[in-house]
Amino acid sequence: MNRPSSAQLVDAGIGVIAGVAALAGSLLAAGDSPAFVGAGAAAVVRDTAPGFVAVGVRSLGELAQPLLVATTGVLLLGAYATLTLLAGRYVTDTSTRALATLGLVGGLTLVLSGSAFGALGAGIGSALVVGAANATLDLGRPTGRETPPGRRRLLQAAGVAVATLAASAIRLREPASTGDVDREPRDPGAAELLSAAEDRSFSLPDTDPLVSDGFYTVDIASVDPNLGPSDWDLTVTGEVPEERTFSLSELQQMEGERRFVTLRCVSDPLNGTKIDNALWDGVPVSSVLDEAGAPESCCVTLHAADDYFVSFPREALDDGLLAWGMNGRPLPRGHGAPLRTLVPGHWGETNAKWLTEIEIRDEPEKGYWEQRGWEGTGEVKTVAKLHSTTVDGEAVRVGGHAYAGTDGISAVEVSTDGGDSWTEAALTDPLPGAVPLDAENPEPDGEAADAWRMWQHEYEATERHEVVVRAIDGNGERQPEAESDLRPSGPTGWVSETIQI
Repeated sequence: MNRPSSAQLVDAGIGVIAGVAALAGSLLAAGDSPAFVGAGAAAVVRDTAPGFVAVGVRSLGELAQPLLVATTGVLLLGAYATLTLLAGRYVTDTSTRALATLGLVGGLTLVLSGSAFGALGAGIGSALVVGAANATLDLGRPTGRETPPGRRRLLQAAGVAVATLAASAIRLREPASTGDVDREPRDPGAAELLSAAEDRSFSLPDTDPLVSDGFYTVDIASVDPNLGPSDWDLTVTGEVPEERTFSLSELQQMEGERRFVTLRCVSDPLNGTKIDNALWDGVPVSSVLDEAGAPESCCVTLHAADDYFVSFPREALDDGLLAWGMNGRPLPRGHGAPLRTLVPGHWGETNAKWLTEIEIRDEPEKGYWEQRGWEGTGEVKTVAKLHSTTVDGEAVRVGGHAYAGTDGISAVEVSTDGGDSWTEAALTDPLPGAVPLDAENPEPDGEAADAWRMWQHEYEATERHEVVVRAIDGNGERQPEAESDLRPSGPTGWVSETIQI
């Protein structure tokens, strides 16, 4: 077996460097958007291996997308390096070789991303590397030992790649076109409700208050859509008299609401943390459908800018909210700006972000995750989570959150002897209900219809023991004891923890 020559190794190295420059060039041209070739390639991998990705996203949670991006990046580097080597093998003139690389790399990028800007950036980045690697430069070197030509080619190629990487890094530092949730001033009306939530919260170590400090995300795309209000609209299609399109400003002029809503991911483990609560601003779905003249129908399909789609029974969606604000500030990009859906009592996966279309249908269809073996639009299951345990001598305090969708939480029971006896825990007061956005002094409409509560229990213990918790919903139904897996319709069971004294 013949070993590769030093010249072949140098060419291979230049190919890899050209691949790095292609990725950086695409990022420089397209920015952190779906037009970036990494996002397009990840979508191809995702859609050609649906079984693997469905399990990966649900099982690995926040690690799934980075792993998908890393895998895609390696595949792209290999493809770009191969194309660069092919251009060098069949073309000897430097300028022609650079142009051939631009065409091959740019063409592949265009197929993967569908973006002319992203493709041009990738092609130019790789072409510049090839041109620099094969250029003859007078570096004003003194007489004597010269840098070997192979090393010089690599250094010249690497210099271009580093410059492209630096430029793309600067590009990433530019503010997004959508509002930044941390910079916009908080709405005074929202501040009052958020203050009420803070006052009602228990102070539990390792546990979020009633309004989450952070908010989990699970998405099918490796790069979130970057949509500004000026280049976005919402269209109502399907079984309607005629299609109706709404701008964000038109939606915001309708009678809006502010609601506390909790979301829980269907792949959230029994005692996991993919569950959070926030205060949302938006307009009821029913108001938009009425404005569009949508007739009564069996089903509605929501379509999102990241190609996600989910189908609902009409009656489930009518009470939903189309939200443009979160915690008194504009909706962040990562949570669906400029508009997302919140469907009461349903798993978080069904609350489509970056909403672009509401399709009124006369028959149901399987949504994105249903096609991959998950339940789809099923309602959440009742759960009490045990996230905080404090031991101070013989004094023990345990606590966490409890959630049952629109059924609400009426009680949380705690056993400190492994389930032989039970005591009712202390619960936070329910969060305030919805308030209208256009009222001068809005009064909450009772209690929040779809929000969690916190619980805590203090007791004394002198030896190692097992704590078990279970919730009772607003209908008096106790959380099921029988355990079930995440897939296909979310986990069930009681949460327990062994505590050492």
